[in-house]
Amino acid sequence: TGLTTGQRAVTVQKGPLYRVRGSHVTLWCKVSGYQGPAEQNFQWSIYLPSAPKREVQIVSTVDPSFPYAIYTQRVRSRGIFVERLQGDAVLLHITELQDRDAGEYECHTPNTDESYFGSYGAKVNLSVIADTLLASMAPQALTLTEADAVELTCEVSKSTAQHTHLSVGWYLLQGAGEHRAEEVLTLSKDFILKPGPSYEQRFLEGDVRLNKVGNTTYKLFIGGVKPSDQGQLYCEAAEWIEDPDKTWKDISRKQTQRTSLAVVSQGTDLSVDIAAAESSLSEGDTLQLKCVVGAPRSSSRHFKVIWLLDSMEVAMVDPHGVLIWGEGYKERAKLGQLRAFKTSNTVYVLTIYEVGLKENGTYHCSVSEMKAPGDLHSIQTNVSSGIQVNVRPVESRIRLSVSTSTPRVTAGDPLILHCEVQGATGPVSVRWWHLPPQHPGHRVLVATMEPDGTLSLGSAYQDGRTRGSLRLEKESSGTFTLVIPSTLDEDDGGQYRCEATQWSRGRNWTEKGEAAVTVSSMALGLHATLRSRVAAVRHGQSFELVCQVNASYTLEEVPASVRWLFQPSPTAPSHELVRVFPSGTAVWGTAQPHFQGKAQLAKADGSFRLHIRSALPANEGTYQCEVEVWRRNILPLGQPAASTRSNVVGIKVVLPESKLQVATKDSSVEIVSGNAAIECRIVFARDNSQFAVTWYLLPPLADAAPLQVVRASYSSILEYGSEFSSPAQKSRFLSQRVSSNVFQLQILSADLRDQGRYYCVVEEWLWLVDGWYKLGEGTSGRTTLKFKLPERELQMERTNHSISAREGEEVTLPCRLQGAHLPGTQLSATWFQVKSSGRDGALLTVRYDGTMEYPQEHLAGRLYLRRPSAGDFSLTLSSVERGDAGVYYCQLQEWQQQSEGKDWDLRGSARSGYSQLTAIPPESTVLSRICSSPSLLNFILYLPLVVILLLALAVFCWCCKFRR
Repeated sequence: TGLTTGQRAVTVQKGPLYRVRGSHVTLWCKVSGYQGPAEQNFQWSIYLPSAPKREVQIVSTVDPSFPYAIYTQRVRSRGIFVERLQGDAVLLHITELQDRDAGEYECHTPNTDESYFGSYGAKVNLSVIADTLLASMAPQALTLTEADAVELTCEVSKSTAQHTHLSVGWYLLQGAGEHRAEEVLTLSKDFILKPGPSYEQRFLEGDVRLNKVGNTTYKLFIGGVKPSDQGQLYCEAAEWIEDPDKTWKDISRKQTQRTSLAVVSQGTDLSVDIAAAESSLSEGDTLQLKCVVGAPRSSSRHFKVIWLLDSMEVAMVDPHGVLIWGEGYKERAKLGQLRAFKTSNTVYVLTIYEVGLKENGTYHCSVSEMKAPGDLHSIQTNVSSGIQVNVRPVESRIRLSVSTSTPRVTAGDPLILHCEVQGATGPVSVRWWHLPPQHPGHRVLVATMEPDGTLSLGSAYQDGRTRGSLRLEKESSGTFTLVIPSTLDEDDGGQYRCEATQWSRGRNWTEKGEAAVTVSSMALGLHATLRSRVAAVRHGQSFELVCQVNASYTLEEVPASVRWLFQPSPTAPSHELVRVFPSGTAVWGTAQPHFQGKAQLAKADGSFRLHIRSALPANEGTYQCEVEVWRRNILPLGQPAASTRSNVVGIKVVLPESKLQVATKDSSVEIVSGNAAIECRIVFARDNSQFAVTWYLLPPLADAAPLQVVRASYSSILEYGSEFSSPAQKSRFLSQRVSSNVFQLQILSADLRDQGRYYCVVEEWLWLVDGWYKLGEGTSGRTTLKFKLPERELQMERTNHSISAREGEEVTLPCRLQGAHLPGTQLSATWFQVKSSGRDGALLTVRYDGTMEYPQEHLAGRLYLRRPSAGDFSLTLSSVERGDAGVYYCQLQEWQQQSEGKDWDLRGSARSGYSQLTAIPPESTVLSRICSSPSLLNFILYLPLVVILLLALAVFCWCCKFRR
């Protein structure tokens, strides 16, 4: 069960460790003293130098979702994996070490104990260093006779900053297999020479030696070659570093190109050896075969050489050196893809450029010796030798790692995407595509970088005013970084795909990778709240409005403007007070100019402020702010990306309190005739106030509405009511200020129709900086105007009449005095038309001195009195109109003068009965006659019945005729 009584302890490889970029690295970790199952779980994390306190999870033996996003792809592709050595020990594998893998690694074991006791994790520091190891040897194709000597030179160097050792060795590869390399001689990291098993005796005898010349040159010497030495020789160098646990680790290995060695045995008259500079090739490589003929006195002999591939003739070189290509190779030779020649009578070379898979197979060099150079059929002997050539298909060796440093942004923020290309051995081109989520299966080209660095943008990204000037840059590490300076909106979110294409020998290979980003709208979370500390301020005080803006981004980082709106009353339109642009420029509106000199504008901490000094009544109303934001990094700004309006805040400006008090006691004024004065008294008011006085009349009718007589403004401008607007009325009613606190309504030549209750409404006005303002008003008590009627009542006709008159005709309304009036007296008469307002309208007045007055001037040309001198004051109205219909009456008064030069006194009065006038519109003469003739009207009524009877009779006669 793995149960122990000790405390848990986790140990890892002792550090710090130094490993080479691109190498396969392992880190071990084990746990002891644990309780629970024998198979423990392990979790590996890293603390990067850029954030040494932040854990970045890499891989776990129990949780597939454990890796962070930057490691997910490498874990899935087994670029990083955990190998379990046993239940409580594992190895972390990093198959290809990268610069970003440097850091402090932590191995953690989840607790399986009954309680926490001991350590559950351990750390080791790993540094990534550059691979500086270099090994090179010039490739050769050597043909030696047995017992000849050979010397090969290998150049090895390093420039690692850490203390490291080198080992250099030679290996012999025989046949086509890669795993048959045999060690010849190695100089170990400890500077000890170690021969391979097959070369141990020859090493002891001094025939196999290794000499170091200078700091970088190593030479292998084989004193007497043997047929067993035939094959391909190469040099391998390794760089070693001593870890803190005192063990040595090879951190880099390099192999040189190969030298082909052919050994001809002594005593054979004719031999053939075929060798390839490289027999294991990739598509596109060059294949070079050398056929060496071994023969004594070779210069005087004649050879024909045929090159064969799997028994198919490729080329033939006759003894004269004439080259003949086989079928299927002639065209390729013309194109320069093939070449065959002899360098001497014993050395023949076949070269195939840019090999393909069809070049796979066994190549033979068949040599025939001819007795005479011209007799191709006189074959003396035939010898051949073959070699297997393997051509591997080239696969993409590049690997992509696509990431973004801006996974979540707001519209207007930049997008930064990285495409790291690793393992490229040739020119690379990169294309970036956007895969918009709203259009599945659709892709939009963002940018392309050709192998020569030429940059081109997709059509949707060419206008720099939309998203800014895009950048696609290649860093020295092979990372292609795409920068979109300003995202447009949410549609810029989704997947971004990087396609990297490697070009080599006319072919290309493409790898793809994607990274996801989310772009939020600037309108998301954008909200403005307007507030004020006070809802009402006194006149002259200051107040401040704060427009607080909340958003999912920092307002100070984006261009923003504010509009301050003002509505003076609920029925008035809203006006723009001022607009503050992102540049700070303020443009004031023209509808409310008085704000400009009194307002202060400010912006701070995501809020806009409007400060109003010395408030006036004109500043009273409702305020609102509107905020607009633009995407950053874009000029010119263009249309805003989002906007919001705040709530409405009402501000009331309280005026100075009114001190006005008006006398409210009711009173009455009684006159016989002549003028009347109605008084309005102010009891108390401010010293510097001005007053406007409006006089009203309540007619005697109980339900009559008050009639405005006249209004005198604080600047003494008079405004008469509709019932008192005629020139005759204006001349009779005057408003006067008789003292500082007393106003009078003067009624000149008052008559009975002026009776009623009068009162005044006083308004208190005060000058406040920029104008006059009404502080309040007060209403006086009612003053009743009465007439003291004389005891004598005139005798006149009081019968009520109903009179009809056709429009356009003339009509006379009766008003007659019955009996004579007193000697020495004169009569006056006034005609009235009854009004619904309760105050009858005077039409015509004939005074006791015979003068005529027409209160309604537009009627003067149509009104006439019959015989005033005879006591007949009947009114004739010419050209009757529809509006003349109504009720009329006349008022007679008897006046007497006491003595010459004295006033006239009223002695008697009387009122006539009412005359109801009906105006008849003009009608058709025929209709009028029909309606006025009973016999003709009866005929018209029975006419339809007569017509029906006549029709029935006609039908009956027709039917009788048909039957006949």
